[in-house]
Amino acid sequence: MARNPKITFVGAGSTTFMKNIIGDILQRPALSGAHVALMDINEERLGESEIVARKLIATLGVSATVSTHTNQMEALDSADFVVVAFQIGGYEPCTVTDFEIPKKHGLRQTIADTLGIGGIMRGLRTVPHLWSICEDMLKVCPEAVMLQYVNPMAINTWAIAQKYPQIKQVGLCHSVQGTVKELAHDLDLDPANIRYRCAGINHMAFYLYLEEIKEDGTFEDLYPRLMEGYREGRYPKPSTWNPRCQNVVRYEMLTRLGHFVTESSEHFSEYVPWFIKRDRPDLLEKYSIPLDEYPVRCVEQIERWKSQVEDYKNAESIEVERSQEYASTIMNSIWTGEPSVIYGNVQNKGYITSLPQDCAVEVPCLVDRNGIQPTHIGKLPPQLAALMRTNIGPQELTVEALMTENREHIYHAAMLDPHTAAELDLEQIWAMVDELLEAHKDWLPAWTQKQVLETA
Repeated sequence: MARNPKITFVGAGSTTFMKNIIGDILQRPALSGAHVALMDINEERLGESEIVARKLIATLGVSATVSTHTNQMEALDSADFVVVAFQIGGYEPCTVTDFEIPKKHGLRQTIADTLGIGGIMRGLRTVPHLWSICEDMLKVCPEAVMLQYVNPMAINTWAIAQKYPQIKQVGLCHSVQGTVKELAHDLDLDPANIRYRCAGINHMAFYLYLEEIKEDGTFEDLYPRLMEGYREGRYPKPSTWNPRCQNVVRYEMLTRLGHFVTESSEHFSEYVPWFIKRDRPDLLEKYSIPLDEYPVRCVEQIERWKSQVEDYKNAESIEVERSQEYASTIMNSIWTGEPSVIYGNVQNKGYITSLPQDCAVEVPCLVDRNGIQPTHIGKLPPQLAALMRTNIGPQELTVEALMTENREHIYHAAMLDPHTAAELDLEQIWAMVDELLEAHKDWLPAWTQKQVLETA
């Protein structure tokens, strides 16, 4: 009799996300008998997630089992797949700190989880714990596949590959498939009728082609239609999920670069030096950029969860829908051999030849019993590769700081960040980093507190 997989979820206190991932998994016949090990350090949230997971199983009528753990190694023991989703330091105090201290120094942000000073600080807090998971995996489940959903995705993926190359890992995001749905909405098309190829780095990958599949089997380039619609004011259509976030920045970049980027306009606005400027508040209105957006979302999510968790506790069953996340697709393909294609973040081993070797890239990957197999893209359009390299520099320096335990590289990463460099001078950057490192000291490795030489 074939055995069922063990799936460990580290950070299971992220109950809504856990519900989506586990709900997807349990709808796969080959995975419906899985043992799901939920792990979190927050026992209250862990208990809430257990309730939700058990009700998912009951609703779907499957034979899966659930265990809960506050001990990481215990949860990982004999796992086949390890899903990782957590935020070190949480919304309070760490996310609040990542916004408030830069703001005091004159630097405004929107999301601050990927690049910029917020992304750098989050990477410094996050990578050491990801490394601890890798250490435990090597001891108790060395053949398991890590499905890593934590930001800053590129920094995390790069750092894991550098220190633990033997760990089978992929960084997962939903921006590629999510953006296709957004564009299909604008174009009044079924997303299933859009063919595309995408590549780059996480949150800054571009659709190298984007085409409609016609009824006669031919393909029509959608870029001229998108550009025309934007210039005529028809696109983007008003956001249906967040009125604060209209998709103007990405359409503007399409007209400048000739390709559409995968991550949202509010994210992208802080990866480049052109949209958020202290002396140009008009740009925020023109391009519909909401400052301090991520803290607002966090507060809204916390309030929404308070009522939602009671609904889950009182409900006899839970509505289960298929999400757009790749986790269950990957697990199903590896477990059954049924091939699939996903977009994953992996170490660049020549997949994109115009980006640095070993950096983290986001490319299409074939998945089957052989695991996750990235595909070769080759050379990107030069303007896209050049823009990505402006983000890869701070990523590389953050990883280098972590690998060498050299605090100086934290400052180097901040000074080379495009948005930070456009707003602050060197003395301001150094003072901001000093203050952030001090404020985050309880969440950072000890080496970050070693003073560097004074600047002249």
